Amino acid sequence: MDQWLRNTNVVRVIALVIGILLWAVVRMDGGAISTSTSTGIKEEKIWNVPVSPKYDTDHFFVEQIDPAQVTVSISGRDATVKKVMSSANYSVELDLSQVGKGEHVLPLTPVGFPSGVTVKVSPSNVKVVVDEKTNKSMPVVVNVTGIPAVGLKAGQPVVKPKSVTVSVPSKIYDSVDSVRADVNVEKAQAAVTSKVKLVAYGKDGKPIDTAVINPAVVDVEVPITSPFTTVPLQLKFVGEPPRGFAVESIRQSTDKVTVYGPQTALDKMEFYEGPQVALNDLKEDKEFSLDVPLRGKVTQVDPPKVTVNVTVVPSVTKTLEAIPLSIIGQNDGFDTKVVLPESGQLNLVVEGAPSIIDKLKTQDVQAILDVSNLPPGKHEVPVTWNLPTFVKKGPQQDFKATVDISAKQGAGTGAGAGAGAQPPASQPPAAQTPGAKPGTP
Repeated sequence: MDQWLRNTNVVRVIALVIGILLWAVVRMDGGAISTSTSTGIKEEKIWNVPVSPKYDTDHFFVEQIDPAQVTVSISGRDATVKKVMSSANYSVELDLSQVGKGEHVLPLTPVGFPSGVTVKVSPSNVKVVVDEKTNKSMPVVVNVTGIPAVGLKAGQPVVKPKSVTVSVPSKIYDSVDSVRADVNVEKAQAAVTSKVKLVAYGKDGKPIDTAVINPAVVDVEVPITSPFTTVPLQLKFVGEPPRGFAVESIRQSTDKVTVYGPQTALDKMEFYEGPQVALNDLKEDKEFSLDVPLRGKVTQVDPPKVTVNVTVVPSVTKTLEAIPLSIIGQNDGFDTKVVLPESGQLNLVVEGAPSIIDKLKTQDVQAILDVSNLPPGKHEVPVTWNLPTFVKKGPQQDFKATVDISAKQGAGTGAGAGAGAQPPASQPPAAQTPGAKPGTP
């Protein structure tokens, strides 16, 4: 080894290789290479200097600068060149203040160099593509990802502000589809609140890198609650005002409630049974403030209270004539007919508020005979009445009717037919309790 190092030719070759390697490293790093002349003038070359465009950022976009980086050569006295290199306050600018939308070839200007140095930019001109900026106001869409803790559900996100301004080149204005904020609620047990950076997306579902969003960051809160559903609130009216008075109308502060609880219970819910409203002994208007009860596995109801305003007025009466008797519960193997009254019809005196009674017609009332489980023969059956809401029977009107049940001609005498056999029971519809809505329990 010592003999190799004593050989001057070998040392020269090694020095040359090291010099080439150093030159290559400096060039790759975008650094500078300096040379000195016999006159004392020092020269420097700086590679990969970025081009800095100067333009109206409120109205234009720079889509392309080619090339985007240039080489700067400087020469001057050694001290001056060193001062320039150490300060790094220089730049290469591209003035776009006098051009508009389109493709242009423009000169570059070195800026920040002292008068004591000579500066040369290579290349001296670049190609630039300029487009107009267009603004688009868009709502912020919150994309909730992840699944909260077991038994919980992510609610409707709240974002502030709700809308932002998106600035894009005019040629892609129509392709901007949405502005999105992504929030992860994985295993969350409480509301998730965060500041989220916005991203603009095109109709192809890809982010738009050139979009400028103002503001770029928004506040998002995602509530974490039990599963919920919104269903109609059904009130149950019990009792009725005394004779001479009637309910004219009822107003409630809300007709829907949001119900929280297990998803399995919510899936079966078509309405929510609210509190009872007692109409007994009412002779004047009354306001009720009632708690909406929690039923079954329901954990919360919103709103928790309902206000019910009942309007009571002096009642009037009216006679409805020729109301046909309707038979329910009859067996297909038997004939059932009304023998008393012979007409198969009844008259009924009804009582209620004038605004309701004045509009009431015969077809609005149903007289029902339930013959379920009755054997063949004649039977006296009580008449039940299905009346409209807040309409009641007049006093002393307990009607009965006589029906005749007989086997149809040609009917078999097997099980379920013939004398002594009882027709199978059929479930009659629930008779309307005076003062209750049809169909309500």
